[in-house]
Amino acid sequence: MRAAPCRARCKIRSRMKIAARPREEELRRSYDLIAPKLAEVERELIRLCDSPVATISKIGDYLRSGGGKRIRPALLLLSAKLLGYDKGTTDVRYAAVVEFIHAATLVHDDIIDEAKLRRGRESVNSLWGNNLTVLFGDYLYTKSMGVALEEGDLTILKILSQTTLAMIEGEIIGLEREGDVDLDAEGALAIVRRKTAELFSAACRIPAHFAPEGSDAASERLALYGRRLGVSFQLIDDLLDYTARESVVGKPVLSDLREGKLTMPLILSLPEATAAERAKVARVLKERKFDSVSPFEILAIVERYQGVARTRALALENARAAREPLSTFPDCEAKAALMLAAEGLVERAS
Repeated sequence: MRAAPCRARCKIRSRMKIAARPREEELRRSYDLIAPKLAEVERELIRLCDSPVATISKIGDYLRSGGGKRIRPALLLLSAKLLGYDKGTTDVRYAAVVEFIHAATLVHDDIIDEAKLRRGRESVNSLWGNNLTVLFGDYLYTKSMGVALEEGDLTILKILSQTTLAMIEGEIIGLEREGDVDLDAEGALAIVRRKTAELFSAACRIPAHFAPEGSDAASERLALYGRRLGVSFQLIDDLLDYTARESVVGKPVLSDLREGKLTMPLILSLPEATAAERAKVARVLKERKFDSVSPFEILAIVERYQGVARTRALALENARAAREPLSTFPDCEAKAALMLAAEGLVERAS
């Protein structure tokens, strides 16, 4: 079946988009609070990627130069500031650790998904092949744990270990459910919590174990904040696969479906879809391409049952819930920035 004209596809996408209220200036000010620390994190990432094995340094430089918002390090640094940590480099070191763990999951995911693009550039596996890329991902994981060991806090090391295990479990469950049109919202959220939200949670709670005003209670509140924020972040990521342009998100749109993955906009649409519509989705999941079914037809199904609007509403619900655990902390710039992050990540366009 021939794909619909670009004009028709764009028309559907424009109808599916929901007006956001961008707060770019406020978000920039939030980043300004930790800008010197983020610069230190970048230097730490460079240092940690420096290896006598030239290929490791080369891949590390390539991955780092591809950019990224450094959301998880920023959340860790803001949480540390919230709890009175200003001097020293412990926050910087752990921020680099969570970014390394995140980067490791990305390069491993790209191998599993056979992805060709990452952030608008060729993926690491496209340039260096699967064998070297999987070893580089292993290197990042091991290096991150080595840094955590050097810092010497066994409680934090346990958090990082449990987080990494949860992420691997999420990946396994996700792979087992690939191509499954019966995957429901709760099942999808369980995967999201493991694969994405647990690392957000770890990034936010770690400072409670080294900052002056940290405590077990603060750790639990920040963990809950991060977990809910991570769910919201991933739901918007799912949504952007249906609404954004490739030039904005840095990967082909509807790429999740091409990889056999059902995400929330379709998951919320399928229970109301007709048997014929469900069959179309099943066909794309099986074929892993848009040959017998066009992208236009999938976008039309999602629009018909308001999959994008309902996904955004669910993301907003989680973002608002994320703010609740912060209410007991004293008002300060860092708290305001964390509050704003819960809203700003829902409004993002990439």
